[in-house]
Amino acid sequence: MELHATMTEKRTSPELLDACRRGDRDAMREVYEQNQRRVFSVAMNYFGGNRDLAEDITQKVFLKLLMKMEFDGRSEFTTWLYRVTVNACTDEARKMTRFVDIKEFFGLGGGAVQQLMAESGEVSEKVQAEIGKLKPKYRLPIVLKYSEGLSYNEIAEVLAVSIGTVSSRLNRGHKMLASRLEHLRGVL
Repeated sequence: MELHATMTEKRTSPELLDACRRGDRDAMREVYEQNQRRVFSVAMNYFGGNRDLAEDITQKVFLKLLMKMEFDGRSEFTTWLYRVTVNACTDEARKMTRFVDIKEFFGLGGGAVQQLMAESGEVSEKVQAEIGKLKPKYRLPIVLKYSEGLSYNEIAEVLAVSIGTVSSRLNRGHKMLASRLEHLRGVL
């Protein structure tokens, strides 16, 4: 009877993570199912709605997580996972800036964000595209605050900055977005 009760109880994060470290595939699947939306959402917003890039980042984050579990328990697991995701997005963005599409450079083809905006008249996609154009230091606090619902304290921990820095970056990001989205004022 007691065994049945423990089998039906939901495992706690530390237990689940320990099971992952031992190679338990069911535990790994459970960690993925519980957290893949968080990772995908951050990546999707980071890259201005580019679904393919967001899926690639999600896959990379979980491969890294499940192949080499480096979580040490000094913070909440989700805070650590956001940090890993932010780092993966930043690394990918850095790689992307090394290569310049010659057609885009000479204006012969539109970038993914411009193409997305041209194909869709929906306000949410335009807003997401504008968020994707912000510098990462302004984009990340906005994504973590509004897409993921993190508090200023949690954002500060994820980004390894002070709460004052989070506040000022959010404020500056809001102002940039307001300026860039002025043309949508009547639509919103």
